[in-house]
Amino acid sequence: MLKNIRIVLVETSHSGNIGSAARAMKTMGLSQLYLVSPKYLPDEQSIALAAGADDVVRNAVIVPSFEQAIADCSLVIGTSARLRHLQSSLIEPRQCGKLAIEAVKCGQKIAIIFGRERVGLTNEELLKCRYHLTIPANPDYSSLNLAMAVQLICYELRTAFLQTTPVSVIDNSVMSPQHLATAQELEYFFAHTERLYQSLGFIHNQGVMSKLRRLYQRAEIEKNELNILRGMLSAVEKRLISVDNNS
Repeated sequence: MLKNIRIVLVETSHSGNIGSAARAMKTMGLSQLYLVSPKYLPDEQSIALAAGADDVVRNAVIVPSFEQAIADCSLVIGTSARLRHLQSSLIEPRQCGKLAIEAVKCGQKIAIIFGRERVGLTNEELLKCRYHLTIPANPDYSSLNLAMAVQLICYELRTAFLQTTPVSVIDNSVMSPQHLATAQELEYFFAHTERLYQSLGFIHNQGVMSKLRRLYQRAEIEKNELNILRGMLSAVEKRLISVDNNS
């Protein structure tokens, strides 16, 4: 089941951090590592610091964009230390573990995203995550390196995996994977929404779209619901074209 949980590292600056993160993952039973545009590809230092988890490093999936790393996932959780504007979607490591394991037991694919060592994830990337994960460290000294953060989250994932009883797929709080819209499908919908709303003059700044993203992310939209929403957008577009042609 843990194979359906991927750890995604975005634009890592040091190859050694890839190996250290892989070691942290393997000790907790995780193996799916995705690398988004790493500054340096896995090398001898990565293998050395992996300390026996070199199989995780060698099998890492390297992709050029954040979107490709999460495209087929139904649950995307982004980590960040600066989340004051995202309180409604904020979770801590223990809750993250429980949410992820409940989802994975229903067959969903989950991505947990760790940002750049110095600056973390961008606001745009955070908006593409359903939940936002923060580690409640000492406010006077909250410095965690990348591998430490990965280790802590992977520990909570394993703890939840060992303790959580099977979740029924009938449970309304967790949809089956074939029913939930994927990150890529949601991105198509958001692009469609923004394009139409701009043409209607409804969106004048990115703040509106950011709020709409958070709203739809919280809703855990199913594929058939998303099809209805996109059908509504298309119907409005056709109506606009008809009105223009008759003018």
